[in-house]
Amino acid sequence: MSLSPHVPTVPTLADPELIEALQSIVTPHLSDNLDRLSGIRGLTPYHDGTKLVGTAFTVKCRPGDNLYIYQALTLIRPGHVLVLEGGGHLDNALIGDLIKQYAQQRGCAGFVVDGAIRDVEAFAGDSLPCYARGSVHRGPYKHGPGALNVPVSVGGQVVNPGDIVVGDADGLVTFPQSEAESLIAAAHASDQKEAGIMEEIATGAHHQSWLDAVLSAQGLEYGRESA
Repeated sequence: MSLSPHVPTVPTLADPELIEALQSIVTPHLSDNLDRLSGIRGLTPYHDGTKLVGTAFTVKCRPGDNLYIYQALTLIRPGHVLVLEGGGHLDNALIGDLIKQYAQQRGCAGFVVDGAIRDVEAFAGDSLPCYARGSVHRGPYKHGPGALNVPVSVGGQVVNPGDIVVGDADGLVTFPQSEAESLIAAAHASDQKEAGIMEEIATGAHHQSWLDAVLSAQGLEYGRESA
């Protein structure tokens, strides 16, 4: 079955208040509240460490071919994250500095690339978030086929158009917009819980209630403090 060149509806951008709320939430707290089963694996950040938060605009590419990324550039809106399924192919780069520059002018929130990029120094010195499988100097072909705004598989995670994408130094998580409010609330609860644990650790006490709870739940005993 060949992929249709038809361009579906551009994904609706997430509520700006949700995007703002996610700026201060680390990916481990999101991941923990997604049952530790979700998340994109195996991609490396190539930018200056700026947090990535935005709405997925997905592109399915033939490995080593970026024709449909070119089309996507003409359709994205400020706040979209270009999520590119390139099959993990590292022989040809899917994006480079030219695409980065134009995407920035279009308000792109960042790149998630299951494939290679090039012009690494241009990305490294920039605040535009970019996560990729790897890098190579060889450029892409531009013949297709491809598809826009279809479910894509990136680093073991299925990403749907319109999903929220969050990335930081620990990695990338994605989830439907419909789950954002409850996930934000759960992540704040996780943060408060960890803050309480940090306070207990800071007391210097040998016996810690959070540690004892984990051990006793599995039938293990807390070690005695040495005399």
